Amino acid sequence: MPLTTDARKQFEKMTQTPVPRLICSLAGPTIVSMLISAAYNLADTYFVSQLGTSATGAVGVVFSLMAIIQAVGFMLGMGSGGVISRYLGEKRNSEATQAASTAFFTSIMVGFVITISGLIFSDQLMRFLGATDTILPYAQSYAQYILYGAPIMGATFVMNNDLRAEGKAFFSMVGISVGCILNVILDPLMIFTFHLGIAGAAIATVIGQSVSFVILIFNYIRRKTIVGISFKHFSYKWSMHSEILKTGMPSFFRQGLASIATIALNVSAAIYGDAAVAAMSIVGRAFFFLLAALLGFGQGFQPVAGYNYGAKCYSRLKQAFWFCVKVGFFGLLILCSLSFVFAPQIMMLFRRDDPQVIAIGTLAFRAQCAIMPLQTFVIVSNMLFQSIGKPKQATWLAVLRQGLCFLPAILILPQFLGLLGVQISQPIADCFTFLIALFITLPFLRKLNGFIRNGESRESDADFVPEPLESANTDREEP
Repeated sequence: MPLTTDARKQFEKMTQTPVPRLICSLAGPTIVSMLISAAYNLADTYFVSQLGTSATGAVGVVFSLMAIIQAVGFMLGMGSGGVISRYLGEKRNSEATQAASTAFFTSIMVGFVITISGLIFSDQLMRFLGATDTILPYAQSYAQYILYGAPIMGATFVMNNDLRAEGKAFFSMVGISVGCILNVILDPLMIFTFHLGIAGAAIATVIGQSVSFVILIFNYIRRKTIVGISFKHFSYKWSMHSEILKTGMPSFFRQGLASIATIALNVSAAIYGDAAVAAMSIVGRAFFFLLAALLGFGQGFQPVAGYNYGAKCYSRLKQAFWFCVKVGFFGLLILCSLSFVFAPQIMMLFRRDDPQVIAIGTLAFRAQCAIMPLQTFVIVSNMLFQSIGKPKQATWLAVLRQGLCFLPAILILPQFLGLLGVQISQPIADCFTFLIALFITLPFLRKLNGFIRNGESRESDADFVPEPLESANTDREEP
């Protein structure tokens, strides 16, 4: 069947637009969203740090709780988003609405379970997450309101990903960005003006998330989306839940392991006092800011990768991959070089009156700066395999950095190197992650080269209509 006018225009755009310009244009909204979210994380840490070292450590402890909520939200959001994209492509709009509704209401129900269980076992939970005796009161005060907001946070993550899945990235960007900006504005008001202390920071976070929730769901209420959200479309069939969970599981592993890694880091650092916990918390938030632009840039690469792989434009896929790796590497190299030089000053922004926090954080910060540019290859490879439907490779890359490599490092190195082991565990893990990623990704790139040499790569042919799956030639090995 011939392509429609809109489909042909989209095909020509994705297969003929110069790769650098195409990726940069698609990455714009996601870069903005990621940078604003990262700026919020830094601002939240900055304002809380004015309350003292123990309060700063509490932010790091509760951050692992928020990572658990994010893991659930991203699992359901990325899972339903993948299902929605496929169903819309197959013109099964009613099933797409079922997927969106099922993920949305499931996230709210799971959020309530997290809220109730977290409030009941608050003391045990905070200690499990790495709180010391002096950090515990701050962590409980902060976590209380975060737990109240768990259902809203989970549902917001779902809607954010579902909007991206149907091509409404701008709506997603507006909702997330407004909530984050409001959070930054409310932080000093709640903490200092209204004298709510660390609880004020948590309240500001929940208010910001609630505003994002309202903005995002407003797009569904006004029917600006292709799919809808309604409880009558909630599916009780296990097949729908299974499809969402199976698609979103790599995201759950990635986010879940990030939470476990943070807990392990807090527990290891707590042995050396509140200053160590606070320092590592600041370093973690600061590096998320450095990575934010790369993650947003990589999200612009994903649709280019998926589209050109499906269209068998393998040379463009390879060009897009290496373009992102090169730009990301040199961009991070510049940022990390500046951060390496000014590491003490960066730490002083958060805890100027605590030289121990500054000293511990400076060494850890510089160690990560020296290795971080290598993560560009890992991140872009992960996004490549996610985009082209290679879940095994994507899952392995997702669990490497914070799971298979970091957890052994943080458990073993401090036993021999003490505090230094805590400070360099992440850089050591990043080195091994990079080496393993080479073994996973390079064979795939060599297969692409083989198909290009054999003339099996289509080169920007606007008249080419991709073969339907059922009639595609299955005798040839896919890369």
